[in-house]
Amino acid sequence: MTAHLLPPGIEVFERGWLSANNIFHYGKDDVSLVDSGYCAHQKMTLDLVSGAIKKHGLSALNKLVNTHLHSDHCGGNAALAEVFHCEVYIPAAEEAAVKNWDSALLSYDNLGQECPQFSHHHVLVPGEEIVLGRYLWKVLAAPGHDPHSIMLYQADHRILISADALWEEGFGVIFPELWGESGFEEVAQTLDLIEALPIDLVIPGHGAPFSDVAKSLATARSRLDYLASDPDRNARHGAKVLLKYRLLEWRSREMQQVNDWIANTPALISAAKLLNMSMDEFIQWLPRSLVKSGAAKLEGETLVDLA
Repeated sequence: MTAHLLPPGIEVFERGWLSANNIFHYGKDDVSLVDSGYCAHQKMTLDLVSGAIKKHGLSALNKLVNTHLHSDHCGGNAALAEVFHCEVYIPAAEEAAVKNWDSALLSYDNLGQECPQFSHHHVLVPGEEIVLGRYLWKVLAAPGHDPHSIMLYQADHRILISADALWEEGFGVIFPELWGESGFEEVAQTLDLIEALPIDLVIPGHGAPFSDVAKSLATARSRLDYLASDPDRNARHGAKVLLKYRLLEWRSREMQQVNDWIANTPALISAAKLLNMSMDEFIQWLPRSLVKSGAAKLEGETLVDLA
C-alpha cells in the first residue's frame, strides 16, 4: 500500500466502483473533499467525512471539489452541501449545465444514471491553482473519458489526483466515442500530459493510490491502442460497463426491467448503432455478454450482480 507516501493532511477514502474515491484534505484554514461518490452511498460518504472531521478535531467541511460530473463522482454533492454548507467547485465547462440543471447535457439521461440536483459556487479552470487543505494544487485539463474532466497536481509532493484519466490498470470508459465524438485522441493527449509530470504518487478515481506511474501509463497506452484499433471494442466495453454499473446498485433485477432500461438509455442506443445491431439484437446480447464475462448471472428471469 502506498498510503505512507501521502504527506500530512491528506487521506484517501478508497470506495469501489459504484462510488469514486473521496480525497479528504485538511489544514489550519481549509478542509476540502475531492469527489463525493454515488447518491446511493451518500450516507456512507457523510459518515466518512464526519468521522474524519471529528478525528482531526476540525470544525466543518468548507470546500467540495469535483474532478468531473459523472454520477459516481458527484452523487453526494447535494447531501454534503446540505449538511456542511460547503462551497462546491466544478469544472468550468460544466457551469451552464449545472446552473440550468440540464440532466441531458450532464450525461445522466444519456448514461441512464441518477444524480440529485446540486448548486455550485465556483469553477475550476485548467491552468489555475486551488488550495486544498495545506497545499496548493494545479488544475489540469484531462479530456477523454469525459470531455470536461480535470486532474489536480501537487508539485511539491509530486502527487496527481487523476480521477478516471489514469488508473493503475487502465482508465475510464471513453464515453464520447459511444455517441460519435472524439475521445481516443484526447485520452492519448492526457496520457502524454501525465507522462510529462514528475509524479511520485497517483490517487486515481477508483482503486488504491499507486506509485509505479510508468507501468500504469504503459498499460493505459496498450489499452488505448487495443480500443482505438477497432471502435467496436470500445462500444462493447462501454455498454457492458454501463449495465454492470447499474447492476451494482440494483444488485438484482427482473430481465424485463433490465431490457426496458437498455432500450431507453441513449448511450446504449448509440452503442447498438455503432455495432450495427438492431435494438432487439442488442438487448439480447448485452446481458448475456455480461454473464459470459463473469460479471453477472441469470437466475431464472432475474439478472444478478456478481462482485
